[in-house]
Amino acid sequence: MKGASMKRDMELVRLILLKIEEEYRSTAIYNLNISGYDMETVAYHCKILNEAGLISDYGARYADNSLWSFDVGSLTWEGNDFLDKIRDNSQWKKVKDVIVQKGLPLVIETIKTISSAFVTAAAEGVANSIIKNGGMPQ
Repeated sequence: MKGASMKRDMELVRLILLKIEEEYRSTAIYNLNISGYDMETVAYHCKILNEAGLISDYGARYADNSLWSFDVGSLTWEGNDFLDKIRDNSQWKKVKDVIVQKGLPLVIETIKTISSAFVTAAAEGVANSIIKNGGMPQ
C-alpha cells in the first residue's frame, strides 16, 4: 500500500471517480477504499476533486490531529462528463501517451482537451460515414 501522499495522482483520481460512480446510491460514501492507497491519500484526492467541482461533497473528521474518517458525495455533471471521456482503459492510455509524448502536464484541463479531441475525431468520423452513406452509419 502506498503511504500518504499529498502529490496529485491522476491514476488515483480516475480510480476514485470510477469507484464513486459504482458505489454511490443516495447518501454519502464513508471512507472510500481504493486498493493500494491509504485513507489519507484517498481523502486528500477526494478533497481536491470536490474543489475541482468533479464530486459534489467532501467532509473529513479528525481525532488527535489525524484523519479519523471522511465522506464523499456523488459525481457532479462535470465529473460524469470527465469520467465518460477517460473511463475506457485503452482511451485513458491513449490520452496519457499523447500527454507524455508531447511533454504536457498531466492535469485535468489537459486530459479534458486531449480526450475531447479523441471524442470529436470519432464523432466526426461517424458523421462523415452517415453523410457518405445517405443517413446510415457503417
